Amino acid sequence: MSRISAIASKRIQQENKLLIPYLVAGDPDLPTTLALMQELVQQGADIIELGIPFSDPASDGPVIQRGVERALDGGTTLRDTLALVAQFRQGDTETGIVLMGYLNPIEIMGYENFAASAAAAGVDGVLVVDMPPAESTELHRRLADAAIDTIYLVAPTTSAARAKDIAEACTGYLYYVSLKGVTGAAITDHEAIRESIESMRQLTDLPVVVGFGIKDTESARAMASVSDGIIIGSALVEQIAQLSGGDLEKPELPQCCAVIGEARSAIDSLQR
Repeated sequence: MSRISAIASKRIQQENKLLIPYLVAGDPDLPTTLALMQELVQQGADIIELGIPFSDPASDGPVIQRGVERALDGGTTLRDTLALVAQFRQGDTETGIVLMGYLNPIEIMGYENFAASAAAAGVDGVLVVDMPPAESTELHRRLADAAIDTIYLVAPTTSAARAKDIAEACTGYLYYVSLKGVTGAAITDHEAIRESIESMRQLTDLPVVVGFGIKDTESARAMASVSDGIIIGSALVEQIAQLSGGDLEKPELPQCCAVIGEARSAIDSLQR
């Protein structure tokens, strides 16, 4: 059983939901990202999605794009991101780590090298935004050989046939995009999301988690109530934008990551 599967199984046994924050590696710098990852665990994160900085993050909204720009300005690379995971693993062997990004940096490194390096660093899953299952056979195989889950997105515009193919290829968890467009927009049609997730559950036994548009306790609770977990990205990255690197004071970390702690409390309240 993979670390992600074990984490998900534990939450299911507890009749609770997965909480997955997203942040960009190297935003505002690598030491601060490490400190933020550690604080996110304290705030209740089960899995952390770590964005690989890339110069053309086409699926991301302006908040995350600015976070990527800050990371790139600091020179953060894919190799730096892997080194960051390895450093995090020195003190934490329980939290799931998923690398999320675009294909170009992975292609440049080479699939075999990337999979081996990711496994050595302690990565549990990889989500390549711009690589559909039909085009990912080799990378998927390399990751599977390295015991790393391959996670895919399903969007509201995904056809039934393609959703079936994605569900069959996916491991770890299935990422349901709650709305059309880029990250950072607001969720408006909760019923449509609920119906779509029910459809996804007919296709897979994997946890179905919801991302995009979850900004506060209200949206966190609403989306967790119809899914197996939630992903919070833009709302966290927006707080990270207020931080400076280098001499970051520890008291700033809990305040920055409070949106995750509040979401944890909100979704845990669904049990009661």
